[in-house]
Amino acid sequence: MARITRRGFAAGAVGAVSALLSAGEATADAPLGREAAGAGSVGPGEVPAPAGRDLGVIRRPQRQFRGMWLATVVNRDWPSKPGLPVNRQQAELIGLLDTAVRRRLNAVIFQVRPSADALWPSPYEPWSQYLTGVQGKDPGWDPLGFAVREAHRRGLELHAWFNPYRVANHTDPARLVATHPARVHRNWVVPYGGKLYYNPGLPEVRRFVQDAMLDALRRYPIDAVHWDDYFYPYPVAGQAFGDDAAWQRYGGGFPSRAAWRRDNTDRLVRETAERIKEIRPHTRFGVSPFGVWRNRATDPAGSDTRAGAQTYDDLYADTRGWVRKGWIDYIVPQLYWHIGQTAADYAVLVPWWAKAVEGTNVDLYIGEALYKAGDPAQPAPWRDPAELSRHLDLDADWPQVRGNVYFSAKEVADDRFGAMARVVADHYPTPVRPPR
Repeated sequence: MARITRRGFAAGAVGAVSALLSAGEATADAPLGREAAGAGSVGPGEVPAPAGRDLGVIRRPQRQFRGMWLATVVNRDWPSKPGLPVNRQQAELIGLLDTAVRRRLNAVIFQVRPSADALWPSPYEPWSQYLTGVQGKDPGWDPLGFAVREAHRRGLELHAWFNPYRVANHTDPARLVATHPARVHRNWVVPYGGKLYYNPGLPEVRRFVQDAMLDALRRYPIDAVHWDDYFYPYPVAGQAFGDDAAWQRYGGGFPSRAAWRRDNTDRLVRETAERIKEIRPHTRFGVSPFGVWRNRATDPAGSDTRAGAQTYDDLYADTRGWVRKGWIDYIVPQLYWHIGQTAADYAVLVPWWAKAVEGTNVDLYIGEALYKAGDPAQPAPWRDPAELSRHLDLDADWPQVRGNVYFSAKEVADDRFGAMARVVADHYPTPVRPPR
């Protein structure tokens, strides 16, 4: 099997996304964090900077989101392989929750609907193949119910992570279980880029995926509904997403197909937000988008980046708009680049997102590429165990940044390069509660 990275895709797929960024790395030094606060006593909520780091005083928030993604697609983080006995699956899951506690994290974002399937007894979609190796086969236990109970027992928030539209990592509906909605309703699906997707342009699809996801919310006291960055799929060169019929039927009144597609995504977000508050008013709604909304060259309100992908234009996801309209409770942009990266500099994007949430009630957490730390294929900054710790130094300059989330659980646990241990030592001296 190919090496699996962010969001459970093979390295080749991640490489395709990475290729959307312009090549080349910055060589100039970038800001590394807080400026020295000057001599003086350490006040409440502050601690001296770690030895050897000329940062004066580091401010420690009383509440801070410290999360990790726990991916199940293609058995990325858990379970380690399909078909394990129930007691082994449970032991592995408990081990990852205990790892979160040991690292002084306070939230786990658990992928429970990786590919139009379910890690709970859903009346809408089949059991996930990543549990037993056979889609639709009852694993003999309820992973989501178990995860909620065990996370809460440890003082961890459990955010249920859903992928709204991905159906399969192949294009053959015949490989799906016979009762799968994508086989029952063949007109709902679109093959694209080697995968199957539900068509976001069909109102019946938007209603169905909401019903399927929110069934979990009705059943369990999850702390948040969480989506990742896959709305309309990332563009594939030379391929068109096959939604002509839906566009012709429903696109009247829109100036362009792009505007219609963005409206489809807006409707999914707005309607889901409304339904979450109706079902469990205190459950939060968060989204983890690709880190660039628009480049400044495209839109004066965009970031000073040169990324080849822009969520607004390519994924038809107006992530900044959702923040400004208050449709979501938190946003976790995936800022999976190092400080000084040429096309998408972490040190440029953090201030941009901080200003994007300013004046709203939307919390900002930063998505961190822990999986890149120590990877010899990555640029040189990722081969420094302190790179991620410097990210949090920089975040401290922006009070709008209320936490960080690490991809993903396997790296949080193994930490072969020591980058996570460095973050904990430098920034997480004691446990804290997440913002609410």
